[in-house]
Amino acid sequence: MTLLEGVLVALAGVLAGGINTLVGSGTLITFPTLLAFGVPPVTANVSNTIGLVPGSISGAIGYRRELAGQRARVLRLSSASLVGGALGALLLLVLPASAFEAIVPVLILLGIVLVVLGPSISRRVAARHAERGGLPHHGAWWVWPSVLLAGIYGGYFGAAQGVLLMAILGIGIDEALQRLNGIKNILGAVVNGVSGLVFAVVAPVDWQVVLLIAVGAVVGGQLGAKVGRRLPDPWLRATIVVVGLVALTAFLVG
Repeated sequence: MTLLEGVLVALAGVLAGGINTLVGSGTLITFPTLLAFGVPPVTANVSNTIGLVPGSISGAIGYRRELAGQRARVLRLSSASLVGGALGALLLLVLPASAFEAIVPVLILLGIVLVVLGPSISRRVAARHAERGGLPHHGAWWVWPSVLLAGIYGGYFGAAQGVLLMAILGIGIDEALQRLNGIKNILGAVVNGVSGLVFAVVAPVDWQVVLLIAVGAVVGGQLGAKVGRRLPDPWLRATIVVVGLVALTAFLVG
């Protein structure tokens, strides 16, 4: 890899880290960049996954204020992401690359619709649970298995995983969107971390690529947190929808 290519990969890491912290879908920037520079697809996918882990952690640190008081909730949901990420990584290793091509656009579209309808749906969910004594602190019963499924998808490929997570959390947990975004960053870091660990052991990894993306993603994670934490909930929701639509278009056109 030339010096110019290395710089461009690092810059792609900055953009991906920022977008992942805000919404998710940073893979749609780094993965095509690596392919354009001749990195084999499997190596690009696994190296990208490992490289984005520090960026996810950086974004989570940037949202540490919003995470205050959510320790038990984060630990509970992280267990779902841990299991899901490991299963997704294993599926990537054993299934053909075309296995999820049909379901990925459907999942992204579902996430977008749920994000848009989230406020009204969450109000109905909260009202229904209020009749039974209120929504549990960790969310509705279906949040954990839904986060598990999102983790499987994230471990397999990961683009727009954040859109799905924000839809699940926004509907199933009675909490401000910014605080939920902090949880989303933790869950994304868990999924990328465990799948990256699996890939590092059994799949081909380009550690130069990992380092370049990691450095860029850490910077991007901090920048994304600074921007994202200042966005009002409606603007953050709109950003999620826009990025989701871009991700959906990229899959359909590609």
